[in-house]
Amino acid sequence: MELTGKQVWQHAGGEPRRNYVSICLEWGVILNGPGSAGRLPEAAKTLREDGWSARKITDLKRFSEIMRPGDIVVLRIGTNQVYGVGEVVGSYEWHDEFGDIDGWDLQHVRRVKWLWKATTGPKRFDTYAMKQGDTTQLLNEGPVMDWLNTLTPSADAINALLPELPQQGERSISLSAISAYLFDHGVASSSITNLMGEIGELTRIAEWYTRTKKPSEHETVAYLVVPLLRALGWTPQRMAVEWNFVDIALFERLPRQDENLCAVVEAKKMEDSCLTAMSQALGYAKSRSACHRLIVTDGLRYGVYTRPDGEEFKLYAYFNLTRLRTDYPAYRSKGACEAMLALAPEWRPGAEIRPVESAEEFA
Repeated sequence: MELTGKQVWQHAGGEPRRNYVSICLEWGVILNGPGSAGRLPEAAKTLREDGWSARKITDLKRFSEIMRPGDIVVLRIGTNQVYGVGEVVGSYEWHDEFGDIDGWDLQHVRRVKWLWKATTGPKRFDTYAMKQGDTTQLLNEGPVMDWLNTLTPSADAINALLPELPQQGERSISLSAISAYLFDHGVASSSITNLMGEIGELTRIAEWYTRTKKPSEHETVAYLVVPLLRALGWTPQRMAVEWNFVDIALFERLPRQDENLCAVVEAKKMEDSCLTAMSQALGYAKSRSACHRLIVTDGLRYGVYTRPDGEEFKLYAYFNLTRLRTDYPAYRSKGACEAMLALAPEWRPGAEIRPVESAEEFA
């Protein structure tokens, strides 16, 4: 790879336990945050007022101002794993559709044409082959640079077009709109009333955890996940906690046995990935033909995976209690309405809308 006259950057695509490299590679981007304060450099003042360090603001300045078109980016996790190598295209952008990437606000965007992507796992180097610390840093020497000098991008990668980014638009949705949607799709009025009364308390608890010590998985289940599922209409009889090595098992009917299992819920710590860490629950759900939902949550964020082809689980819908949206284009996923419906006992694969005369009492 020709590096003469180009700056080479190492850029973190998240953390080992919580990464978003697949989003970067799919959309032809690298991302940085926090981005909720708005576009740089105007947002720097707000970030300082909100208590962000001078070091983080300098990191964002490198990303938005010092990085140049034509520079080379090494997409890393940790100090020894490389997932992609690409060329920066165009100038800095602020894009709100990357405002909730597994709970992170990463609206600061640079476009990257990926010239090399890891296909069977990351390219691994010795520990500390790259620098620790800031998200975006210059890379000047060492084994990664030596490897880049030997890398030959394919003609297909060089000639590939950048993917078009998701269209930005107003996607926030109110609780009243969600409740009307659930009613129109057959969720019991009593469950909707319970849910609307519970969400505010659950959001307060979850946000308190983010400001203090993060809860254990057991605490997440007890104080956040089970109350939400109960509010949606799941009864204790059809909801088993720590059943056969899964955090929560949901049953279509009694008795509690494999052939009646319809959903598996995996609870994660708030500092872990909600959408990519399924661990043992995935294998358990895949081996039970009646199980058509896999729900991964940290109590604040909920990802609902379904398997429409009967084989592989894919992300169907997602919501974040603190950022309810109609859909999540960055994940090509449905949003809060569909996710909450998919958490309800009434949901079935391929279920169609059940018309009702009125939903005015929830509007």
